[in-house]
Amino acid sequence: MPTDRPSSRIDCAEPVADAILYEGYLLYPYRRSSAKNRVRWQFGVLVPPAWAAAHGLVDSGVAGSAESPCQQTECLLEASDSARVRIRLRFLHLQRKLAEERTAGGYRPVDRIETGGRSELSFDEAVPREFDIEASVGDLRRGRRLDVRVPGGEDVEPLVDHQGEPVGRVVRRRWPLSASVTVSAAPAEAPFPLLRLAIRVENTDGTTPPDSTRDEALRHCLLAVHTLATVSRGRFLSLLDPPEWAACAVRECRNVHTFPVLAGEPGSADVLLSSPIILYDHPQIAPESPGDLHDAAEIDEILSLRTLTLSDAEKREARATDPRAAAIIDRVDAMPPEVLERLHGAIRSLAPVRRGGDAAPEERPWWEPDSDDGIAPESEMVLVAGAALTRGSRVRLRPRRRGTDAHDMFLEGRTARVEQVLLDVDGSRFLAVTVDDDPGAELHQWYGRLRHFRPEEVEPLTGEVASP
Repeated sequence: MPTDRPSSRIDCAEPVADAILYEGYLLYPYRRSSAKNRVRWQFGVLVPPAWAAAHGLVDSGVAGSAESPCQQTECLLEASDSARVRIRLRFLHLQRKLAEERTAGGYRPVDRIETGGRSELSFDEAVPREFDIEASVGDLRRGRRLDVRVPGGEDVEPLVDHQGEPVGRVVRRRWPLSASVTVSAAPAEAPFPLLRLAIRVENTDGTTPPDSTRDEALRHCLLAVHTLATVSRGRFLSLLDPPEWAACAVRECRNVHTFPVLAGEPGSADVLLSSPIILYDHPQIAPESPGDLHDAAEIDEILSLRTLTLSDAEKREARATDPRAAAIIDRVDAMPPEVLERLHGAIRSLAPVRRGGDAAPEERPWWEPDSDDGIAPESEMVLVAGAALTRGSRVRLRPRRRGTDAHDMFLEGRTARVEQVLLDVDGSRFLAVTVDDDPGAELHQWYGRLRHFRPEEVEPLTGEVASP
């Protein structure tokens, strides 16, 4: 069933959810001719099951860009049977935009059409979709299922020249989608009453031939799939930082191609966001951000400045590529200097400098490098548990639960090779490593995309030195 008016609790989480919905929708420089915009729809893609089986796509992995016929979220919930749970499924529906030129016999598809100072390119767009399922916790103990049906459709927009004569049209075409959402609640292993809430979203399309191309299969795919959940008179537990008594229950949770975090205002626990992009608890959109740039992994200031450097011809192509791209170009072009200046940075809070060069274990200073940055000068070695770790040393990873990269938690217990020992500006050391059995390790070594850990987050594998 289509969603009714969203609750205020879901409302406060939807700005972050929208960033996920349109992450990668269209990347800078927002032009169809850009190579990185020719292979699209990278996150949360649920494909038809027969097509998935024919292409060897399986239900494994936590999150990321892998395509699959389903997503599964499992989270922990404290609530009575009378509490009510609302699940909101959100995704994009592919819409193919075709520019067509008027001919004597009707219309014919063309790559581009220009008229009346307007330019339109044939390109893929997408339409947002939302569906809700709501039930009491008592009902969810017996399980609930929502069958999702989205009809296909076609919209036609005439194009005229300066004299008002018809010269062509833009046809936007959508194909039908079929999916299901299954929600259930079951007791979890814990010393106190606790439920494991399971949300499974499946593409149930049966019309796509297994030998279809990816472009053909995408017509019947759910794109950028994620779910929002709220509970009345109850609370969700964080899987990233659970109470000690719930540790066993956390290990029971199986999340496939998505991962749930607490959402909404910091300190609240009645809203959950399960996303194909792994986030921290209570993710927020920076208040300085003037609007979505579809490249949420990047920095607003950099993207805005780069967009301003586009030539008039490049901006014209971007506007012809997609209405959302046109909105970005227009917004950045009209951005007042004071708004652009605010994007340069903001201080959220201040903390005292600690002596000895080490911050408290629960803190992550603003200067600490993340998994993509190797900004510190290289040091020679660091002592950990009496062992001297240098380039080539092997370690076992024990990432912190708090104040660390959310992705690092999935590396718990994995072994790695030390690539660099880095010295930060205040004398703190960090280990830059490549993870064993990572198929991209050699590539990461080549261009320096390493994972960074504090010395207390690793265990030396004594006597083991990796090959250079």
